Order: sequence, then C-alpha cells, then structure tokens
Amino acid sequence: MTMPDTDVLIVGAGPTGLMLAGELALAGVDVAIVERRASQDLAGSRAGGLHSRTIEVLDQRGIADRFLSQGQKAQVAGFASIRLDISDFPTRHNYGLGLWQNHIERMLAGWVGELAVTIHRGRDVTGFTQDDSGVDVELSDGQSLRTKYLVGCDGGRSFIRKAAGIEFPGWDPTTSSLIAEVEMAKEPELGIHRNAFGIHSFGRVKYEIRDGEVVYADSGPVGVMVTEQHVGPTSEPTLRDLSEALIAVYGTDYGIHSPTSISRFTDMTRQAAAYRDRRVLLAGDAAHVHAPDGGQGLNTGVQDAVNLGWKLAQVVKGTSPESLLDTYHAERHPIAARVLRNTMASVALRRPDERTQALRDTMSELLGMEEPRKRFAAMMSGLDIHYDLGEGHPLLGRRMPDLDLVTANGPLRVFNLLHDARPVLLNLGEPGGFDITPWADRVKLIDARYDGVWELPALGAVTAPAAVLIRPDGHVAWVGDRHALGLPDALTTWFGPPAAA
Repeated sequence: MTMPDTDVLIVGAGPTGLMLAGELALAGVDVAIVERRASQDLAGSRAGGLHSRTIEVLDQRGIADRFLSQGQKAQVAGFASIRLDISDFPTRHNYGLGLWQNHIERMLAGWVGELAVTIHRGRDVTGFTQDDSGVDVELSDGQSLRTKYLVGCDGGRSFIRKAAGIEFPGWDPTTSSLIAEVEMAKEPELGIHRNAFGIHSFGRVKYEIRDGEVVYADSGPVGVMVTEQHVGPTSEPTLRDLSEALIAVYGTDYGIHSPTSISRFTDMTRQAAAYRDRRVLLAGDAAHVHAPDGGQGLNTGVQDAVNLGWKLAQVVKGTSPESLLDTYHAERHPIAARVLRNTMASVALRRPDERTQALRDTMSELLGMEEPRKRFAAMMSGLDIHYDLGEGHPLLGRRMPDLDLVTANGPLRVFNLLHDARPVLLNLGEPGGFDITPWADRVKLIDARYDGVWELPALGAVTAPAAVLIRPDGHVAWVGDRHALGLPDALTTWFGPPAAA
C-alpha cells in the first residue's frame, strides 16, 4: 500500500477550506490545501461579514478577537430586507460583524499558517481516483498526491463534486445581479434603490458603523450592485455589461472605470444530494449554492468545516469508525436545506411589483412582533441550529452557551475549554461524580459551578443541567447527571470506543 503524502487534502483556500484545515491541524492531523490562486489575495471584497454564531465558533478557537479588532460590530441579521435586532439575545456576541471576505480570508490564512498547514498555491486538481485506502489526486502542474481523504471546498462550480459524480439538484436562476468595485467619474446617490428590475445599491468599500448607521468614506472605490433586466449569461461579466446594466436602471453609468472586480451572482439554488462519496467529501459552496440574501453562504460554509473537522480527524486517527462521517451529512444537509428555503423566500419577497410589496409589508409587521422576530433572527444569525440527537433536554444537539464558570482554579469561560478543539464533559454537580477513565485520553473532565440562568436564543430559559458533554464544535451531545444512563453510549458514539483497561 502506497503511503499517503497527507492524511487530508483540501481543495480550495477560501473561508471554508481554511477553517477546515485549522480544525484538522488542531487535532494533530497532517493536512494540506491545494489552491488555484498564487496568493491569498482576493479580487474585490466578496462576502461582507460574519453572523453571531460564526463569531462564537471563532471564539471557541480563541481567535475571535483577531476579527473583532478589524471589523464593524452591527445588527446585520435580516430577512427579505427586514432588519432583525439580536442585541437582547443571550450570547456574548449579540451582533454581527461587518468585515469583507478578503480580510476574513487573510486572518484565517494567518491562523492556518501558525498551525503549519502546507498550501500548494498556483495549482488545481485535474482528476482523482479513490480506492479502499485513499485517493490519488492529479494536479495541474503534472504532480500527483495521495491522501486518505479529499475534501472539495472549491466553490459552487466544484470540480471535486462533479468528478465524484455527486448530483446537484435544485432550481435554475430567475434573477441575476452584477456586483463590482469600480472608480466613478460622477458621484451616485449612495444607498439602496429599487425599480421595476429589482434592488440596486452603491456604497464606498471603506465605511464605519456609527450609532448603528453606515457612514461611508468620502473617497475611494465604490461597491456597486445592480440587478439585471434579464438573467445574464454564465460567462464572466465585463465592464461593458456593468455599464449597460447601470444605464438601463439609472440612465447613466456614472463614468465607471478602473474596476477592481466584476462578478455576477444569481438566485440559482442547488444542494449536493450527498456530502460524501466514500473518501471524498464536500463543504461550503461546493455542497450548496443559493442567493446571497441574509449573508449566509460564507457563514454556513465555515460552520460546515467545524462540524466536519473533528469527525474527520477522529476517523483518520482511528479513534472512531468511518461511520462517524455519516453524521456530517445527516447534521449539515438539513441546515443548508433551510438556508436554501429562506433565501428562496427572501428573493420572492423582494420582487418589485405592488402585490409583493404588500406581502413584504405584511411580513415586516409580523417580524416586528416579539416571538417571530426572535425565531427568524435566531435562524438568520445561526444561533438556533439544532442537530437531531434524539429526545431529551432542550440543550441536546444545540450550541453550548458560553457561560462564566467558577472552578477550583478560578473563573473560566466555557469557550476557553474548546480552544484546542477537544470534547469536554462539564460536571456542574458534586465534584468527582464522573469516571471517564476509558476516554480520558480524548475527553476533558471539568468540575465547575454556574449559578446563573440558562437561556437559549429563541427558546428562552431552560432547566439547569447537572452535566453536559460538549463536542469540539460546541454542540451538546449528552445531558444528564451521574445517575443518568447514556453517557458511555454518547462517549462511544461521538469519541470512539473506550480504551482497553
């Protein structure tokens, strides 16, 4: 059997691929990335920020401050252009973060670099074949690599997904928009505009959030988003395409010139039928594409990576059976399916006709009520994600709150316990009540006390548990006390069979 060059090879060094590489490296897995770009530089700004749950995920790894120091905190959750405030939500990060994707990638790449992950830049995957023990991968420079597992994080047009023969069912686009960064000879009216074609906007790339309002810089490149009169072709758009689209809407193109980037997005909505084919897996846009409404794409991809990383690491290291990878699709496919549904609904609600406007006004009134606002805001910010782990305590399958604990060694935040991406059994009852010796090499046992109220976004207050088993992705895998059944089964299911005595 040929020895692999790496345990896991990731294709694509966007946010999803970088986050997955970091997760695997933290777990001690030999991981490498293949990236077609010669550097991490990204033309244009792309996605515009991070939602609350993604900030929590970064906080779980101890790197959230890197992003918070560079971005703009704001209330960014929304549905169909209806703003949804989460400032009263029970999370340390009850806001979103305005931060362009090029900065997000740069900081993730810096973190991955600290973890000594190899990135093969300026290359692409041109083919692969898999067998029972690994995958042989052909690269565009004529070289080949062998890996135990191959993960496609290579975007909506994923070569890995297509070459694996994984179906990508869904819906064709009904609308398209051009998005660009350009210089302009004439100053447009900044902000969001509507007409018979749809929604359009102008805004300086550089901005600040002051008292909840966007304040643009006085000069510099302008970000343009213009809805096209008809669905555009799949070819790469040009400056002329942008000019014609602007003239159709505004009667002028404002003298656009010197573009940094021009791209087209649509409301095409598709999802991979399977997130895994034996030793090939998909994450991020390679697994699901949808309209950018709500800014959910990048965030969903990063959270895919955090769900997959620890599971794949345990399988690679032989700690858990390969069947653990089945839970990746089982848990993440429904989450993205819901994103597809809410983005399709949002696109339908932003149609410019008067009947749709009446429906949008009705939805705005509905979402102004407390209960609907909380439910939709939790959904759009990722704070209500719930994996179906069976019946039980409301915490089961949900994100573990970042509580301020009291321990024998002093105060401690829950998220601090997850910095090294290892599972934690948090005992909040009598110290010494649990013996997990057969899993002690994999699971940290922490005795602590918490006297506050337990509260979950959208659900509200829940009964304080005596103990919780927290997975490396921050989701709760078991709730009970020292007399409750099921802890050995949960430990075995998620973290492998007990070590021999």
